[in-house]
Amino acid sequence: MKYLVAVIQPFKLEDVREALGKIGVQSITATEVKGHGRQSGHTETYRGAEYKVSFVSKVKIELAVEASRVDEIIETIRSSGLTGQIGDGKIFILNLEEAVRIRTGETGQAAL
Repeated sequence: MKYLVAVIQPFKLEDVREALGKIGVQSITATEVKGHGRQSGHTETYRGAEYKVSFVSKVKIELAVEASRVDEIIETIRSSGLTGQIGDGKIFILNLEEAVRIRTGETGQAAL
């Protein structure tokens, strides 16, 4: 099992969710987050005053998946979250040791 964490543009969340649904991914968690990568934020103008925005709004998507589906899911997130601009985000892949469904007590892939 793998645990995927993707940080994407907020306006791409619905596109990514729909694309994942089309390939049968039912469970995701999305969290509004702030951060910066190489661009280290950006400068904006508000009422004539210029100011630096150090942390940019993003959405973090987390999902636990079967190891055999990782490549398909990564490509789905990448293609549906792509804008071609700086700040499109990243996907992190982690090993998932165990999963337990609270309601039934199922473990492993059955809990996913």
